[in-house]
Order: sequence, then C-alpha cells, then structure tokens
Amino acid sequence: MDTVRAVLIDIDGVLTVSWEPIPGAVEALRHIREAGLGIALVTNTTSRTRASIAATLAGSGFPVDAADILTAPAVTAAYLAEHHPDARCALLNSGDIGEDLEGVHLVEEDADVVVVGGAGPEFGYAAVNRAFGHLQRGARLIAMHRNLYWRTDQGLQLDGGAFLLGLERAARTEAAITGKPSPAFFETALARLGVGPGEALMIGDDIESDVLAAQRTGITGVLVRTGKYLPESHRAADGTPDHVLDSFADLPRLLASAAPR
Repeated sequence: MDTVRAVLIDIDGVLTVSWEPIPGAVEALRHIREAGLGIALVTNTTSRTRASIAATLAGSGFPVDAADILTAPAVTAAYLAEHHPDARCALLNSGDIGEDLEGVHLVEEDADVVVVGGAGPEFGYAAVNRAFGHLQRGARLIAMHRNLYWRTDQGLQLDGGAFLLGLERAARTEAAITGKPSPAFFETALARLGVGPGEALMIGDDIESDVLAAQRTGITGVLVRTGKYLPESHRAADGTPDHVLDSFADLPRLLASAAPR
C-alpha cells in the first residue's frame, strides 16, 4: 500500500447489521476520523436517503454526517441527468429515496427508463411485470446494483439483483449499473475525497461488488468476515482480496501496521 489518506467503507454488513452497530465499529471509525484520514461511506443501500442514513448512524455514535455518505440512488440521479436527461423513469424500489433522486422524472406509465433498486415487499408480481412491460416497449434498464442478497438480523434476504436477472433474461437486455461494482461509483468517491486510487482502502463484506471491484480500479481492497460474508463465496471469487479482517474493528490495527515507521 501507498501511504493511506482515505478509507472507503461499506455500511450494511460492515458498520452495522439491520442498522445496529457491529461490535467495535463505532470505536474503529472514531479512531480513523481522529487519525485525520478522509472517510466516504459508499453504500448500495436503496431504502434510505443520505440524510436518514447519517441520522441513524450518528444516533448510534458513529462520527458521520450526510456529506460523508455516497449512495447508489444519488449516483443514479447524476447518471440519469447526464445520460438520460428529461427521461420518464419507472422506479422499482423498496423505500422512500425521493430526496436522493432530485431531478428525476418518475412516472407509472409510458416510461423511457426502468430503474431497479433494492428489493422488498414492493417487488410483487404486478410491479415486476409492469417493469417488464416497459422494457418490452423499448425502455432502457438501469439498476442501482446487482446485489443478490444482504444480511439482516433475520438472516440473508433476497435483494434487487435476484429480480434484475429475471428482467434482463426475459426482456433480452442488459442493465447499466450505477452503484457498486461500477468503476464510476468508486471514482466518484475518490474525487470527493481528493485522493488517488493508491492512497485509498475499500472495506466491504461483498467480495465481488465491494472488494474486487475496488481493486480493479487500483484501490486496496479489504474484505471483512461480517455481514453477507460467506466462506464459499470467498473461495469461489474471481480474485483475491488484498487483506482479510475478521471485522471492521480490526482496521485500525491494519492501518497501524501499514504506516511508515
């Protein structure tokens, strides 16, 4: 590693599970903040706005505010503004993220673009079939992420990526991905922090979307064995993480071992 100047951190499964802090995570993030490192919380969470996430994390003691958080919905809004300005967009998502989709023209009918976010009760047959209908009529398909599942206090739960695969197959199309593992997502985070790839770490529980995707952009990848981490996914991955930790709580020790002496 080069001298580390910034840390990119996934939230769900790394700092929290079902929004409850993972043991030692609050203290570790405080240590990183006090060390003067740049921090960006980079998340594919699509059920909450940046402000809501920041309020929940701060309420649990994490030293963060909304400016520290980069969400897939916020990046999706920027992508739509650049690539599909004035498009009529049908949103398939669980949760209220309207605040982070400022400027996006949301509709129920005659959509030019179908935007798929995180799964939940809203992903019933009628809603998914309505999205399929838009695609059959020529709408573009954009997805905030490809996550198949995430971990809650009730165990692993299906995420939007599981439904996305069916829509792609049925409509014979391929989605443009705006959140992780899109390289543009990581590049946006680095630009916000004002650092180069070799000066940053990415800490995540998803070996493919978080860690290996970051490594492909030149960022040092750190996999944690919490959240959605599964040993079989680790073994079957297309690459090897630069570092593997039991928990985010162990990150200060890794940073100390990498610091110049």
